[in-house]
Amino acid sequence: MKKSVKTILIILLIILVALFLIRLINPTQIDDVSPEIPCPELQIYNPDILYIIPNFNNKPISENQEWCEYILSLNKTLELHGIYHTYEEFLNQNVSQKELDLAIEEFEKCFNQTPEMFKPPQLKTNKENKKLISENNLSIKLFSNSLFHKVYHCEDTGKIKNKWVKLF
Repeated sequence: MKKSVKTILIILLIILVALFLIRLINPTQIDDVSPEIPCPELQIYNPDILYIIPNFNNKPISENQEWCEYILSLNKTLELHGIYHTYEEFLNQNVSQKELDLAIEEFEKCFNQTPEMFKPPQLKTNKENKKLISENNLSIKLFSNSLFHKVYHCEDTGKIKNKWVKLF
């Protein structure tokens, strides 16, 4: 084997090991958390960060105070994940200030805290919605950070199955 090929393979192996170790120590996340979506993954994977859908299936999270209290009792970082969690809501439609205000208010009524981070569904948003989110003092996650973090999904609905996320 040529020396340059051997060097490239060693570098690739070092990068893979480094990524594996980074994913082991970085906070884990679960997307699509809502009282309307069963989420045994909360117990299975013990995530550090929960991305909450405030109004899935037109059911505001604040209407289920028992669920709100349960989520708070987990003592995790809670962040906002869309409004209704439709692919189109942030990519193909312009979300109004009123809609975003309602999502933030639902979050605040449920958890008595204001979200600091916003992750749009499917990590997709248009320029206008990105500006709106920033104007509301929310940091926005637009790129998949699953390279450096383990990102699970309630009901195992992610592009990559949760069992593979856990393994790698």
